[in-house]
Amino acid sequence: MREISILGSTGSIGTQTLEVVENLDNICVAGISGNQNIELLEMQARKLRPRLVAVMDEKQAKKLKDRLTDVKTKVLSGMDGFIEVATMNSVDTVVTSVVGNVGLKPTFEAISAGKNIALANKETLVSAGQLVMDLAQKNGISIYPVDSEHSAIFQSLQGNEGNAIRRILLTASGGPFRGKKKEELMHITAADALRHPNWSMGKKITIDSATLMNKGLEVMEAKWLFDVSTDQIEVLVHPQSIMHSAVEYEDGAIIAQMGEPDMKVPIQYALTYPKRVKNPFPKVDFAQRNALSFEKPDMETFCCLGLAYRALEIGGTLPAVLNGANEIAVQKFLSGKITFLQIPELIEQTMNAYTVKYDYTLEDLLDADDWARSFASHLNF
Repeated sequence: MREISILGSTGSIGTQTLEVVENLDNICVAGISGNQNIELLEMQARKLRPRLVAVMDEKQAKKLKDRLTDVKTKVLSGMDGFIEVATMNSVDTVVTSVVGNVGLKPTFEAISAGKNIALANKETLVSAGQLVMDLAQKNGISIYPVDSEHSAIFQSLQGNEGNAIRRILLTASGGPFRGKKKEELMHITAADALRHPNWSMGKKITIDSATLMNKGLEVMEAKWLFDVSTDQIEVLVHPQSIMHSAVEYEDGAIIAQMGEPDMKVPIQYALTYPKRVKNPFPKVDFAQRNALSFEKPDMETFCCLGLAYRALEIGGTLPAVLNGANEIAVQKFLSGKITFLQIPELIEQTMNAYTVKYDYTLEDLLDADDWARSFASHLNF
């Protein structure tokens, strides 16, 4: 019986991971973590009986501890608690599905402790891609992508070791506003932006999908995961979300991974690799899905994608700044403090005001993130 731990068990990826584990008879969950959703954490702790559960918020951790007095599960709090869940001796794989840079330190510690990573936390590679991949190689661990697009690329690479990649085709649904121009987006509300046409996700990633920042972050992840240059990654809008991404080799052959838009499939592959396990998840009926279309992204209307390419090309600590500024911009939009079109404006102003550092440590990246959040928080429009 293999043991895993899940950072962010109450979020969209975390809850779907638990659904996947229910279908697998050789994996159990030894540790979980969350932040504010104490009711769900309690339900998960009672059902799974993990040895450890960590809550980032200390007050909420105390509430959970009081509720679980009749259960042997140990309740931890804060970043130290997250790190303990990520480095449990018995665990071989850590699913990192927390949102934001809060996932950085636990992921680093898990890698240092020799744990394989099922990665759903974009910010880990966006902010610290070079450091993470170097540390993974040093410790001989594997990073299995959970994002549907990166899982598709990973699957399309299987059996092709040594064959040169011409380009990666990173697909995007286009979000809820595909085809619209800036003048049509002037009065977009948070409720409008949260209506994704294909995927059910958390609020932050859904807004990122609407701005195409999500795709920009995925471009940055792809560079580090698959060791390619920025100009080898091409974003392709595919509204049906059936082809999850593809790899084109030097001879012109394109290998793609396809399936219904369901995050449980890439989650399962990350947990069972290299085996494929039968499951009850939806399967594609091509007779019903008889038209697949593709188009280039509109980077003039959806400026966030271009900002991500720019941050990746400049490098250094700038990707961490972009990421931190974006998180603040999304928060401001969701709370009604800025408009949809001001999201990229806020991010760009923050990037322009920052002096990039090229020789950096993890602490430098965290400092860059803190600076970006502070600067973006104080920007007024």
